[in-house]
Amino acid sequence: MANWDQGQLSTLSQGNTLTCSTLASGQLYAIFLYNSQGNDQNATVNVVTANSTAPVPITIPGTTANEGLASLVLVSGSDSSTVAISITASSAAPSVQAWLGSVGMPINTSGLNNQPLQTNGSKQTFAKYDRYFAVPPSSWNALTITSKITQFISVQFQEAFATVYICNPGPNAAAAVTPIGPSVKYTTVLGTTPPQTISTNIFGNGSQFVWMSADSSQDSSAATIALQRLSLKALE
Repeated sequence: MANWDQGQLSTLSQGNTLTCSTLASGQLYAIFLYNSQGNDQNATVNVVTANSTAPVPITIPGTTANEGLASLVLVSGSDSSTVAISITASSAAPSVQAWLGSVGMPINTSGLNNQPLQTNGSKQTFAKYDRYFAVPPSSWNALTITSKITQFISVQFQEAFATVYICNPGPNAAAAVTPIGPSVKYTTVLGTTPPQTISTNIFGNGSQFVWMSADSSQDSSAATIALQRLSLKALE
């Protein structure tokens, strides 16, 4: 059993368990799971949040060259302070890449591109390992996410709530997202309007927002994200 309290980018192998025991009450988390074995064999990861609750099996599709989407598992620190993920020894898949995302996770961002998202409307690349954060001013701000790839998924975190954005959704678009626990609160926004863009307005409330990509390196190579302040101060 390996310590995962900082939510860092890790490789989960057969017979191993990653355990995070530092989930904060009132905060929502996403477990990002990528099948990293490089072939078309699916992986099954067991997620446990409490001894009183049965493990939840999550299937991560296998793809050649490790180019698949992430499977997302949403959990809340209000339901449990601990989450454990594992691949049993009987599983046919040898390895899965995993990390935790939230407004405060991962604490250890080694291997990820962790950087501020400026509110100047400048387009930034939004690739597999990108994590952006911002404290938008107390006014309206425009968020724009663009991708030409079918089923491009990203997640926006706000303390106890998450928004899953899906550009160019395919059939059963939200199947890659699995919520576990009664306190998990999230919504899914589907972007179906050409040119492959999701545009939405968010109002800053003095708290931090975080955005993370949940697509493969290849499919997210041309994706962009931008945040633009629409007014300098709250309107009277």
